[in-house]
Amino acid sequence: MPVQLLPETPSQTAGPYVHIGLALEAAGNEPREEEIWNLMARPGAPGEHIVLKGQVYDGNGQLIRDAFLELWQANHQGVYDSDYDLQKPFNSFGRTATTDGGEWTVNTVKPGVVKNAGGVPMAAHINVSLFARGINIHLQTRLYFDDEQEANAIDPVLNLIEQPHRRESLIAKRCTIDGKPGYRFDIHLQGAAETVFFDF
Repeated sequence: MPVQLLPETPSQTAGPYVHIGLALEAAGNEPREEEIWNLMARPGAPGEHIVLKGQVYDGNGQLIRDAFLELWQANHQGVYDSDYDLQKPFNSFGRTATTDGGEWTVNTVKPGVVKNAGGVPMAAHINVSLFARGINIHLQTRLYFDDEQEANAIDPVLNLIEQPHRRESLIAKRCTIDGKPGYRFDIHLQGAAETVFFDF
């Protein structure tokens, strides 16, 4: 009996399968009943509730409409929670994706100060992983807050960036989003405004 050779699945980077499998709403599908998504903080969560919003741009300044982001952060007291449960008021982990309109959003609380492995306090921040077509390995960056200037100035990770003007690419700008306190954070994959990415 001859062996039947099946065609190889097309080679893919992160898209478009990421949207179809992990960002169902952004891909135009019905979400699953239990979905890790962009509601990291529910109404009962303690701390300052904020909305994060942004866009992702390629090296030509064009919007990327199928990027996928994962966020990991401490709670308002600077404590990470590794147990994910949709019923909890706050989860340290969340996901979001850019839509056809080109924007991503997350509802969370502003994180507290966390100490690094050496015991040095770090400014309030959110860790961000970015997946998109054309990127073979996801990119790692951080989101800091523009109203934490003193803490940002002495943050040990921000100060690893040798060119001070590049640090601005990690600073989210305070604004009002849909009538709620929020921050704007755009990510640029390449070009003059390229976001700083880390090799953690």
